Amino acid sequence: MFRVLIADDEHLIRSSLTSKIEQFSEETVVSGLAANGVKALEWLEEHYADICVTDVKMPLMGGLDLIAKVNERYPWMISVVVSSYDEFEFAKTSMQLGAIDYIIKPVDQEQLNGALARAIGEVATQRRAEAAMLFMRSIPHHQDMLQRWVLQIQTVQLETLPLLVVDTLDMLESLAGDRFYLLNPLSMAWLEMIVEELKKEKLKIELHEGKDLGLWEKTILQDKVRSYFRLCAVRRLEEGAQRIFAVTQAVKDQPSRRAIEEVKSFINDHYADKLNLQEIADRVAISRNHFAHLFKQETGTTVWNYLIQIRMGKARELLLGTDKRVYEIAHDVGYDNSVHFSQVFKEQFGLSPAEFKKRMER
Repeated sequence: MFRVLIADDEHLIRSSLTSKIEQFSEETVVSGLAANGVKALEWLEEHYADICVTDVKMPLMGGLDLIAKVNERYPWMISVVVSSYDEFEFAKTSMQLGAIDYIIKPVDQEQLNGALARAIGEVATQRRAEAAMLFMRSIPHHQDMLQRWVLQIQTVQLETLPLLVVDTLDMLESLAGDRFYLLNPLSMAWLEMIVEELKKEKLKIELHEGKDLGLWEKTILQDKVRSYFRLCAVRRLEEGAQRIFAVTQAVKDQPSRRAIEEVKSFINDHYADKLNLQEIADRVAISRNHFAHLFKQETGTTVWNYLIQIRMGKARELLLGTDKRVYEIAHDVGYDNSVHFSQVFKEQFGLSPAEFKKRMER
């Protein structure tokens, strides 16, 4: 998520820019509005932002002076200038101050989109570079943590993942110091290093950086910045770890997984037949007890509960989509005894077949 501060002395322009900026991307939000440079700096003393979009001429303090102050006090921020003045000197000075673009009013959506994309790209590039420098200097001191990750992945210890993530976050925070915005790129750098380490075991894993949507309000107070970026880093570490675990487990259990999928497909096609566990296990050439264990491990349920779920799902469809009687439906999904069928149906849905049909047809 990228947060934007708008500084412009015209209310309508601030409102229009807010709308245009938030149309650009769901990950780009306007966090603050200010009528001049002085107000913008006052806002920044109490709030966090990644990007400053500012007019050039404003009362009390103009945009160029504001950019200079932002560079000095908040060096992680990138600025975009939006101006009514098509003057070379203004544009030249803004570029010298590091502004990513100089846009002439009225602001065109496409132009603004391009400026925002470049600003976000520059923010991300700078932070990745800064994180990489910290990482290269310090990583030799954290080999123990690296080995913890590799061991837990090799042994698929998902139950201890939360503790591993917390310990890793503490380690990364010791690198970032008060530059909390570096926790995100540091987390990705850490995960990428884990992936590189696992390549030695012929594991091919693709990581995608997640989004921070829904983790916080549009506006972040300065005393909450650490909490926000810690939360973002936890999400990145957890999502990355789960992806790595999933790939590792899929490789380790590939033959077993194929067997389970084959059995599920067989049950889906033959749910109305008289099935027994030995017959099902024989289809994939696995002993009955071992197969029962594998199925529960892979699906989280037993073979019989899976069969019941399939049968009851089909029974529900027949109950609501046809005029068949309960005993006919029971027979169609594999039950000779309609009373037993009704008991199982009620255990599954909390209502008898007749009650369920009546409730759904109200």
